[in-house]
Amino acid sequence: MTRRFLTLSVLLTVPFLLSACADVPKSPEAQTETQISNDPLESVNRVTFDVNDFMDRLLIRPLTELYRFTIPDMIRDRVAHVLSNMGEPVIMANNLLQGKWNAAETTATRFAVNTTAGVAGIFEVAEDWGYAKQMGDFGQTLSVWGVGSGPYLVLPLFGPSTVRDAAGLGVGMVADPWHYAAADGGRTVRDAYDYTAAAASGLTQREEYLDALDALRAGSLDFYAEMRSVYLQYRDKQLGIENPDSTPKFEDYE
Repeated sequence: MTRRFLTLSVLLTVPFLLSACADVPKSPEAQTETQISNDPLESVNRVTFDVNDFMDRLLIRPLTELYRFTIPDMIRDRVAHVLSNMGEPVIMANNLLQGKWNAAETTATRFAVNTTAGVAGIFEVAEDWGYAKQMGDFGQTLSVWGVGSGPYLVLPLFGPSTVRDAAGLGVGMVADPWHYAAADGGRTVRDAYDYTAAAASGLTQREEYLDALDALRAGSLDFYAEMRSVYLQYRDKQLGIENPDSTPKFEDYE
């Protein structure tokens, strides 16, 4: 059920795209701003952003604070390492789809080393052995294949994205091999895995950016615009896209 719900969240981007024509700004100044930010869906995005922000303040951030202050650093780090290790097969698949053979080999080695010597990924051993963490997601793969990013998009629950990255997110969820491995144990095991993985991933990622997001919110006159700028700059950096017009104001929040 969790997986279906998450996939549905991504598929909800379709109505946003269909609403683009109704949201095209009328004034020349607004049209210029829209072109610069690649955000023709801004009116819809802002509504989704406000809902996400409300849910974050009401539930997600308090849970994240509870997680930080009740779970020792060492255990939180171990959880993050396990989740990172579980993501290696999907990263390797995208490395291969992009023709990055060396990166795929490094990722495969990392997974083997951390799964064995690192005790199922509890300990990060591969990094110390010279096998650095690689990047690979289906949004990046689509970019390598020449697919444009499309408009900026704020997804329910997931937050900042683009049309291309939203499609990549959906494929990434469907491609998760651990979901299918858990399904061999029956529906109960599969659902338990889905709920646990979603909660652990969400808490771990939110805890990682807890202080940075607080600082960004406190220093923003327009939190939505600042988050959009941070995401687009960071994503361009991940994809190796140089944008000399961007001001790297938020590099500390990576």
